[in-house]
Amino acid sequence: MARTDSLPEAHGIQKIIRKLRYHEASRQWFAVLFVLLVSLLGKPEQTMLYAGTAIATLGMLIRFWASGHVMKNKELATDGPYAFARHPLYVGNILLLVGFSLASSLWWSYLLMIALLLFYYPPTISYEDNKLREYFGEPWIEWSKTTHALIPTWPSRKNNSGSHWSFKKSLMQNAEPVIIVYLIGCMTLLYIR
Repeated sequence: MARTDSLPEAHGIQKIIRKLRYHEASRQWFAVLFVLLVSLLGKPEQTMLYAGTAIATLGMLIRFWASGHVMKNKELATDGPYAFARHPLYVGNILLLVGFSLASSLWWSYLLMIALLLFYYPPTISYEDNKLREYFGEPWIEWSKTTHALIPTWPSRKNNSGSHWSFKKSLMQNAEPVIIVYLIGCMTLLYIR
């Protein structure tokens, strides 16, 4: 079942835009290309480079932490970073894009970043929330009442999904260690410019 199957029918350019917005691989590839583009074209200023590196590193660490807790569509992750936000992988992605924009010191990178975030994340979050509600029912509903999608909140109760962080999960579910190596390589490009 495609992500757009439950939406009203669209035609022409609207259909093409909708398919692109809901296509997971295109969202991921646009982010990968964005990071590479700003790394290759960046004109880093020292203060911005350091600030951007710190924010991007925080994004990498959040993604690494989250990817080791989640078993996509198999169990509801409510421990670790999922106790603070429903979509910590997306929080990490946003911090990565902000960090690379800052580090590159390219004015247009902010515009492109905002456009990518607004184009992809609202429908993605809506789709993921609906899918998780359908898969996990009442446990997801209860968890979502106190856990925001992206803005971290302090957990009001201890979540105990039985999920523990695992390097294997991080590698097998999201290939996160490979992504981190790529991101470090891109940041290194900015440092040697």
